[in-house]
Amino acid sequence: MWKDFFFQLLTKHRTLVLAGIGLPVGTVFDAVLRLRNLYYEKFASAPEEHAQRVASVQSQVQRWASVPPNERKPMCTDRKTWMNLSTRFAPKHTWHRIKMSGLRDVLSLDEDSQVVHVEPFVTVGQITRYLLPRGYMLAVTLEIEEATVGGLAMAVGMTTHSHKVGLFQENVKAYEVVLADGTLVRATAESHPDLFYALPWSHGTLGMLVGLSLRVIPVKPYVHMKYTPTYSQAEYCERIRELSCAADAPDFVEATVYQKDRAVIMCGRFAEVTEDAQRRKINKIGLPHKPWFYKHVEQFLDHEGEEYIPLPHYLMRHNRSIFWVVADMIPQGNHPLFRALLGWMMPPKIAFLKFSTTPMVRKMTFTLQVFQDIVLPMSAMSRAVDKVDELFQMYPLLIYPSRVYDHRAEGLAGGGQLPPPRPQDRIPNTNYGMYFDLGVYGVPGPIKKGKPFRTVHAMREMESFTQQVGGFPFLYADTFMTREEFEQMFDLSLYRAVRRKYHAEGAFPDLYDKIKPEVDVFAVLEEEKSFPVN
Repeated sequence: MWKDFFFQLLTKHRTLVLAGIGLPVGTVFDAVLRLRNLYYEKFASAPEEHAQRVASVQSQVQRWASVPPNERKPMCTDRKTWMNLSTRFAPKHTWHRIKMSGLRDVLSLDEDSQVVHVEPFVTVGQITRYLLPRGYMLAVTLEIEEATVGGLAMAVGMTTHSHKVGLFQENVKAYEVVLADGTLVRATAESHPDLFYALPWSHGTLGMLVGLSLRVIPVKPYVHMKYTPTYSQAEYCERIRELSCAADAPDFVEATVYQKDRAVIMCGRFAEVTEDAQRRKINKIGLPHKPWFYKHVEQFLDHEGEEYIPLPHYLMRHNRSIFWVVADMIPQGNHPLFRALLGWMMPPKIAFLKFSTTPMVRKMTFTLQVFQDIVLPMSAMSRAVDKVDELFQMYPLLIYPSRVYDHRAEGLAGGGQLPPPRPQDRIPNTNYGMYFDLGVYGVPGPIKKGKPFRTVHAMREMESFTQQVGGFPFLYADTFMTREEFEQMFDLSLYRAVRRKYHAEGAFPDLYDKIKPEVDVFAVLEEEKSFPVN
């Protein structure tokens, strides 16, 4: 009985629970984590002890390997499930956890080669605080501070600079990995190329990542942002394609689609601010009292605009409202009074939300909201927006263009888990195609209207469409495919060969087992069959 009451309370009074309890408790929770991290960065950081920390991981793995095979459990890191940004809760209690959470130091910056050496649990916020004062940023800097560089390297990352540099994995120069027997390997495109190209999208199922060498790019202190409204689907699809592929492409390109035929395209370039006219256009969009970024952008649906955004504010522009996900959690969150009084506590802390999530709440969020990033060829943009409109009736939508490379020319059994760009999607005389990330976040339209909605049915149809056009979803989000469907969407030939060669089978969970939701997708699918057709 009390469970039903709790469920109804969270559903009916979700805003009050989050604003009245979640925000203050989450803020204290986050403050403790930040103080701990600040202490570590300022006083306990010890890059010179990297070798000892790696040796500790090797020793733990070697002890695991000495156990009789029938007594072993697959290995995983000891990072708490509630601390990662995935929507799912991995069953780490059923695996053997390797203690490695101490691997969170920035090790060095080589300005000559423009490469930074880091440990895997360094966060985006931490590396950005380290690099910006030195005049650099990661070539792919995610908008969420709590994301770790190791998680991005083993999964995927994409930003508004990706039309120039590709996905996060294309900017990894080397991986330090402890294999299943405790051996330490430095994998590069020249040394261990098979392992190098199989590690992205492997989600920690090939080895224990203990170090990374990442590409950095020089920056300027501001982003000169131009906002351009578009009033037809054909217009914004073509304009984004042109901007992304241009020889003089802007440093940053993105679009927010507010209706099927109305969008704002954003083009940003690194800039200095030296004149009074420029200074008057500075907008510190990350300040707590400022409108959420997507609401700020929405005003440009009626007119063009430009401004100068301090680079740290631009890089974390979507952090306060978690794109627009917080709008469904706290509808009043963007009200000027709310921002003035409570804006400093935003956003609700992802780690705290996951930490406090019960199985009942997890299933509720699984069936009542959508949180997906789907990578699709640029040629499928209009069809993809149409499909989301048909299936989910929800806006805004996020569009980030990105290169997707084909590494099969290097003679490997496969170029990684991603399917290669189709001939019609390749950019002539290159080894990449131009794709885009379609961000679909929030509560579907029918659910907002109080109607039953077949969320899992809709997601499976979206996955089917994605495969048909040669795309793929980010695997941090819930996957609704069977194992067979998953292996049809992704190319696992190199992954399987590397699993065998480096003895990862049995030592680490299989990729599908690692990324599948803990919620029984197909039980929910059966439940939905009694709902009216969407």
